[in-house]
Amino acid sequence: MFTRTPLRSALATATVVSLAAGGLLTLSVSAASAAPAKYADDFNGDGYRDYASAGLGGEFTVTYGTATGPGTVSKAFTQATAGVPGTAGDAGGYADSFGDDLAAADFNRDGYADLAVADSSEKVGTKAGAGAVTLLWGAKSGLSGTGAVRLKVTAHADYGFGDQVETGDFNGDGKADLAVTNGVDAVYVYRGGFSKSGTTGSVTKHVSADLLEPTGLVAGKVTKDKATDLFVLGQGYHDDKMTQDVWFLRGGSTVKSVKRTVVNSTKPDYSPTGVVADFNKDGYGDLAVSDTRYNSSAGSVVVWRGGSTAPTTKYRISQSTAGVATAATKGDNFGDSISAGDTNGDGYPDLAVGAWEETVSSKATAGGVHVLRGGTSGLTGKNSQWFTRATAGVPGSPSEFGCFGQLVRLRDIDRDGDKDLLVSSDYYDGGVLLPGTGSGITGSGAKQVPVVASFPL
Repeated sequence: MFTRTPLRSALATATVVSLAAGGLLTLSVSAASAAPAKYADDFNGDGYRDYASAGLGGEFTVTYGTATGPGTVSKAFTQATAGVPGTAGDAGGYADSFGDDLAAADFNRDGYADLAVADSSEKVGTKAGAGAVTLLWGAKSGLSGTGAVRLKVTAHADYGFGDQVETGDFNGDGKADLAVTNGVDAVYVYRGGFSKSGTTGSVTKHVSADLLEPTGLVAGKVTKDKATDLFVLGQGYHDDKMTQDVWFLRGGSTVKSVKRTVVNSTKPDYSPTGVVADFNKDGYGDLAVSDTRYNSSAGSVVVWRGGSTAPTTKYRISQSTAGVATAATKGDNFGDSISAGDTNGDGYPDLAVGAWEETVSSKATAGGVHVLRGGTSGLTGKNSQWFTRATAGVPGSPSEFGCFGQLVRLRDIDRDGDKDLLVSSDYYDGGVLLPGTGSGITGSGAKQVPVVASFPL
């Protein structure tokens, strides 16, 4: 999954090291005791998807799903929650980042989804800013801190382990794995299965001499094999210039460094976001990644087309693309949050793109969301949609610094078979649900819901 946080990543030629003898332990795998959960985010096993919304300031919230969407039962988690290791609050001069990024999967295959919780600020022993990732376990009563455990890693001060987390079956064995970045130079892949005692499968560390501060992870199927692939986003360095790069790691029995590309050759985005979807339906997953620094921060989305062994060519979508509703202006931040899903039932994934600093009805930074259509040529501006607080049916009205579109998610939230669009203006006040229909998203029937659009995609 991919939540926005202060840091993220990028690279070139990679070195892969087994960590059995170098700081991380390769531990035995416990046998599965039940069929894995149907949904990777059904924490109480009732057959409905739940919503673990990342927050800021050391807290995240879980809202439980029902037959008609998010219910009224929710719970906030911090390091003060019973069973959760560590201490809530600032540590060693770092602001608490517990819950800044989340990744959901049934890690121990007991029929209940679990949650990996990032905390790059955590002080471990005497090492301030070493960082940690905590696993919280699901159960019939829902997610709790009971028995929570941390991933095993050698602590280093100021390394920010757990800056980003992402799940996927990276070796194709049918078990959920977990990828974790530190804030310096590395990606760690923990293989399943996981146990409540804290054991995992083998662990590998992936490093590049050209990687400067990993700042994002995106998982998805790019090639046609059964393994999940992994993109690392962040800062590169070329010709004495900081760049925004993407590094492709191909999944398989051995996760391999395959290819890197430059998204922005002059100005890196320090908190990029991305998603994998087959926008042109050719059988290969494409990466859509934000480049908000493009064109004086008017912003854009770069799509790296998937291929049989690695991604291939790239193209860019912006508010200057034909058919996109609004004009590109300085500071719009088009692409700051993105989410993919088929919104009109044509079989092609579409892309919701937030532009939260867009001026609407003369109100600066009122914000809005574009929905771009997928098709045989990939994403285009043709038949795209534009939603703001001024759209008929959407509650509220445009306001200065309203920031509508700061967070976006496409998902069938009301469980009627159509993808809906959830839009949030911040990490605290829930979101506006724009219903999906057989022909696309609509403002008609839009309503405020108590869920922030920062849950794993």
